[in-house]
Amino acid sequence: MNSKLLFLGLLYFVQGMPYGLQSSLLPIYLRTSGHSLTVIGLTKALYFPWLLKVLWAPLVDQVGTKKKWLLASMSGLSLTCVASAALSPASDLAAVAAALLCMNFLAAVQDVAVDGVAVRLLSRREEVGYGNAAQVVGYKLGSVLAGGGLLVLMDAVGWGPLFAALGCVYAAVTLCAWRNPELDAAPSQGPDRERRGQGGGPYPWRLWRELLAVPSTVWTVVFVLTYKLGEQGAVTMFPLFLLDHHMTAAELGFWNSVVAMGFSILGSSLGGPLLSKYSVRSLMRNTFVLRLVSMAFQTCLLGFQSHSVLIKGAAVLSLIAQHFLGGLITTLTFSTMMHCTQRAEERMQATHYSFLATLEVLGKLCFSVLAGWVVDWAGFQASFLLFLFLSAAATLHVWNAAEIGGQRK
Repeated sequence: MNSKLLFLGLLYFVQGMPYGLQSSLLPIYLRTSGHSLTVIGLTKALYFPWLLKVLWAPLVDQVGTKKKWLLASMSGLSLTCVASAALSPASDLAAVAAALLCMNFLAAVQDVAVDGVAVRLLSRREEVGYGNAAQVVGYKLGSVLAGGGLLVLMDAVGWGPLFAALGCVYAAVTLCAWRNPELDAAPSQGPDRERRGQGGGPYPWRLWRELLAVPSTVWTVVFVLTYKLGEQGAVTMFPLFLLDHHMTAAELGFWNSVVAMGFSILGSSLGGPLLSKYSVRSLMRNTFVLRLVSMAFQTCLLGFQSHSVLIKGAAVLSLIAQHFLGGLITTLTFSTMMHCTQRAEERMQATHYSFLATLEVLGKLCFSVLAGWVVDWAGFQASFLLFLFLSAAATLHVWNAAEIGGQRK
C-alpha cells in the first residue's frame, strides 16, 4: 500500500473515534443504567454538527490551507479528550454529552479538510476504490478502538486513563500530519481557483443549484437517503434487542463492537480489490440483494426470545452478515460519491463531497433518533418490517439505475 493511502487511512482513523464512543459505548451504558430506547435514540442528536458541515465546507475550501484546518481540528480533539478524562459518565452525563458534541464538531471540520485532500490525492480513477477502502477501513478501525475497545477495557482501566490515551493518539496523528509532505503540495492555480476570488463566492441558493447540477448528484442523493433510512434502524435497534433478550452487555460489546465490526472492516477492505475488477453497478446490485436477505433473516429472529445456544449463534451470525455487507456497501457508496464529486469543478469539489457526506449522515441520524421511539411505540417486529420495506426501496432504486458512479455496465 502506498504512502498516501496509509496517510489517508490514518486521518480517517482518528476521525472515526468520536463515532465509536457514541455509537458503541453510550447506548449500552445508558441501557444498562435503565434508560428507555427513546432516550437512547435521542442521544444521536449529538451528531448534529455533521449535518451542518456543508455550511462551513466552502470556508474550508477557500480560506487557508487544508493542512492548517487539519492541524487545528485535531489539536482541538486532543485537548477535548484530555479534558474529558476528568469527567465521569455516571455523575457528569451532561458534561460527557457536551464533550462528545464538541468532538463531533471538530471531527466534522476535520472531515471536510480530509475529503478535500482525498479528492486531490486520488486523482486517478483506479485509485478511487482503494482510496475509499482506506477511508472506510480507517474510520471503522478508529470506531472499534474508541467504542468496542473502550467498552471492553473500561472496567479494568477506567474512564480517565482511556480518554487520556485517546488524547495522546490525536496528538501523535497531529504531529504526523504536520510533518507529512503530501499536505504541503501547492493548490491548483487554474481557472477554477481564480474564479473563487472574483465575486466572493456564490449565494447559498446558487451554490445548492450548482451542487445538484453536477452529473449523477440527484441519483446519488436519493440513493444515500433511502439506503441509510432502512439500514440505520436495524443497525441501531437489533443490538439493543439482543441486550434485552439474549446477551449481557459484555457479550454484546464483544460480538457486536469487536467481532462483527471486524467483519465490517473486512467487507470494507474487500471493496477496493472488487472495484478494480468489477463495475460498481454490478457490485451494488448483488450486494444489496444479499443485504435484503440478511435483514429478512434478522427480522425473523425477533420472534425467538429463548436463551438457547442455537438462537444466540444465529443472532451472532446475523450481526456478522449485517456488518460485513454494510462495510462493503459503505465502500461502494463512498466510491460512488467520489466519482460523482470528481465530475464537479475543482473550486467546489470539497464542498460537493461534504454535501453528499452530509446527506449520508442525515439519513443515518434522522432514523437513528426516531428508531427508538418507533420501537417503543410499535414493538420490535413491526418496526423491523418497516426497516425491511425501506431497504427494499433502496434495492429497487439501485436495480433501476441506468448509471452508477459514471458506469453503465
